Amino acid sequence: MTISRAHAVLEEACAAVGLDAVGARLVRVAENETWSLPGRVIVRIAQAGQQAATVREVEVAHWLADHGLPAVRALKIDQPVDIDGHPVTFWEELAEHETGSVKDVVTLIKQLHTLPIPDLKLGVLDPFVRVSDRIKAASSLPENDRVWLQRHLDDLQERWKRRPKGLPECVVHGDAWVGNAVRTAAGPVLLDFERVSVGPPEWDLVSTAVKLTTTGSVSRTEYADLCTTYGTDVTQWEGYELLADARELRMASYAALHAASRPQWQQEAQYRVDCLRGRAAPRPWHWKGIL
Repeated sequence: MTISRAHAVLEEACAAVGLDAVGARLVRVAENETWSLPGRVIVRIAQAGQQAATVREVEVAHWLADHGLPAVRALKIDQPVDIDGHPVTFWEELAEHETGSVKDVVTLIKQLHTLPIPDLKLGVLDPFVRVSDRIKAASSLPENDRVWLQRHLDDLQERWKRRPKGLPECVVHGDAWVGNAVRTAAGPVLLDFERVSVGPPEWDLVSTAVKLTTTGSVSRTEYADLCTTYGTDVTQWEGYELLADARELRMASYAALHAASRPQWQQEAQYRVDCLRGRAAPRPWHWKGIL
């Protein structure tokens, strides 16, 4: 979606709920487009076809508020609003904040994992959601790499069906990394509930563990703090390799998807695929962030 088209969607969605889009500022363009309104309201425009996910996201936000978990709050209005197939949601803008730490993430996730499973249509965790679509859209990659990635995905999906048992299943965030936690003066706050579902809690821990074992972007001291705070070391679990492989594929396919329309990321996307295919040095691979 072009910026001008996104702004038109924003204006129409705001009008539908009685808000004024004048002075809106584009905050971030990723899988969702995020805008800030002058009245301290954040507007998120999701991709077409994500209606069910955005409904769930708003419901989860209200549920977390009811349980007092520090998390971004959805406005109490009738939402999401559908504009030409794009679900649009509205949120309270956070107070001044900075990116959260590894300890902030695990502190919030530990609280989340202790909550009772709610009577909401959360669905079961799918660690491979959208990955096949990303691979198909990764036009900057050679065809043989896309074929390999799809076969790797198929293999992981079969392994997932036979995954070892671990901790009791619970409500999981689904994308628990430092980019989805911030720290305000009042403490850490959890963000982004698109992937909240019921599944193995280890999945939320793997998001940070691969930063140690795969990309080397988390220090051993930081990771040890995570283990102490949560009470377990997921890298010692027999199912860790499978979950780490799944997370690595998500990270590689994400980069490949966006590299298709952003040439400046094509080298990084190709490097990630080369790592998965054994063409690079052993882990840690020191992948660079994109977006």
